[in-house]
Amino acid sequence: MNELTSREYYEISRRQTLKQLGAGLGGAILSTLLHEEAQADRQIHNLSPRQPVHSPKATAVIQLFMHGGPSQVDLLDPKPLLNKHSGENPPATVADDEERTKYLLGTPFKFRQHGESGTEFSDQLPAIAKHADKIAVIRSMYGEHRNHEHSIWLAQTGLIIPGRPTLGSWASYGLGTINQNLPAYVALPDPQGPSTDGARNWSSGWLPPVYQGTAFRSEGSPILNLHPSKTLTGNTRDRKLDLLRSLNQKHKDRHPQELELDARITNLELAARMQLAATDAIDITRETAATQEAYGLHDPVTQSYGKRCLMARRLVERGVRFVQIMMKSQPWDTHTSNVENTKKCCRETDGPVGALLTDLEQRGLLDSTLVLWGGEFGRTPGAELRGGAAKGSEGRDHHPYGFSVWMAGGGIKGGQTYGATDDFGYRSVENRTKYSDYHATVLHQLGLDHQNLVYEHNGRNERLTDVYDAHIIKELIS
Repeated sequence: MNELTSREYYEISRRQTLKQLGAGLGGAILSTLLHEEAQADRQIHNLSPRQPVHSPKATAVIQLFMHGGPSQVDLLDPKPLLNKHSGENPPATVADDEERTKYLLGTPFKFRQHGESGTEFSDQLPAIAKHADKIAVIRSMYGEHRNHEHSIWLAQTGLIIPGRPTLGSWASYGLGTINQNLPAYVALPDPQGPSTDGARNWSSGWLPPVYQGTAFRSEGSPILNLHPSKTLTGNTRDRKLDLLRSLNQKHKDRHPQELELDARITNLELAARMQLAATDAIDITRETAATQEAYGLHDPVTQSYGKRCLMARRLVERGVRFVQIMMKSQPWDTHTSNVENTKKCCRETDGPVGALLTDLEQRGLLDSTLVLWGGEFGRTPGAELRGGAAKGSEGRDHHPYGFSVWMAGGGIKGGQTYGATDDFGYRSVENRTKYSDYHATVLHQLGLDHQNLVYEHNGRNERLTDVYDAHIIKELIS
């Protein structure tokens, strides 16, 4: 009995051993096959140029983001009835639903028709107004939130929640970059201070980090630590880079599907190539004295913004896909002294923006460069009396219900206004335009389809226009 039991035990153990061994070999084979399949299916995320899905009208975008929210009724959307009833209580149809503003507040600025189209611009935008026939003003924008951050997220990423990819990141993801020695997406922060929401203005969110915007400085070296501390002679530099490239590739092979690792290696390789290209791209000393004068570089008021506008032109000229010019904090946030603060913002930006449009056109770049101007929302038609402000120093509060932005170049049909707000500039009432429509139109001009430009995130195909029933604004397209 004991002998039989021992034999049975031996035979069972042998069978189990072979079975387990077979399972182990099968597991190893399966693991190998799955690894090979994952490698085959793995999407390579880099900035190589990619074909658009249809013929693009624009190959680059310059976004002039006006942090704080410019006042539509002072700059782009004239309202005679608002001026006529200034100082009176607003009618119930346009009353402030949060009761944060008081009487109606007209504008002291004068509107005049410009160009053959007769588009009306405020007298505070004389340089931009010279390009009236190239500009399409959208007067019917509306948002979803009165807070700056939420509205910035909506304007830049498509939803009023943080952590999503920006418009520039989507453009980089869809198209890559033309010039492999420069980033696809460059942000030009204000050297005087950070913008509201900081680096999230050019974040790639949950897209692979390689599509994040690269911040260039407009003073000093464009990127810190761009140049080596020691000059390498002969072919030492090239041999060093070749060795690093080989080591990086081996490290990547050992850690597949590590997107942050891919991005770090890609960015380090790009940094090596940028040592010459980036410095050249933003070296505005190579521009003529006349060009520097046109951008206002000799005027302390316009110098900072003008320099970044000129840098933007040089970057798109060299193949950068998306350039974003930011402003410190939120200068258009005119809660107090709306008239004086609006004048100040216009003095700083109008001349440089006008020069940028002129320069792009003269160089044959405006047809292929889409220029976007606007903030996260507009301002109230009613007066805000913060801190006991008296008449003459009233401010305007945040206003997402109806405001204005504009587009130019990049296949946009200029010399027109699209949509309208009511008689007091309070609500968007005609051809109401949500940000998803705006984003869909920008992507369309770049040759991308907003419905099919997707990225799988947490098991869901995410889009810039997300769940919205977005429409391309065909009336804006030439």
